[in-house]
Amino acid sequence: MIDRFVLALRVALGFIFLAAGGLKVGHAEDFASQIAGFQLLPHLLIAPLALLLPFLELMIGVYLVLGLFTRFAAWFAAIEMSIFALAIASAVMRGISTSCGCFGPSDHAMTSWPEVARDAGFTLMAVIIAWKAPGALALDRRMETEHE
Repeated sequence: MIDRFVLALRVALGFIFLAAGGLKVGHAEDFASQIAGFQLLPHLLIAPLALLLPFLELMIGVYLVLGLFTRFAAWFAAIEMSIFALAIASAVMRGISTSCGCFGPSDHAMTSWPEVARDAGFTLMAVIIAWKAPGALALDRRMETEHE
């Protein structure tokens, strides 16, 4: 039963990453502007991040949907989503109202506590996947039997 739940989470989160990355590809200038709106990163890092992040999200999405490198992909997703949640929370606390840019240039969701909660939820999904992925369970069982 838990394996089916984890599979459903893995595929759902994978498609979320595919959508987020796919909608940003080809819109690096718009995405860079959205990243800059958070006023967190040096300008030197913004353009490379705007170019690279969509392709990383696509890669993670493919890995999650196909079940390849599941633990790596899930931990990467968890780290990314927690960084996004913290960035949005930081903007909200500093009174910065900007588009999060999460789903490309047509995403007009503004920094808000519901956006923080959404990304925290995605972080939790990713942690559950990383922790309970079938490959992880098999490895845990193998390690337990070796220590007995």
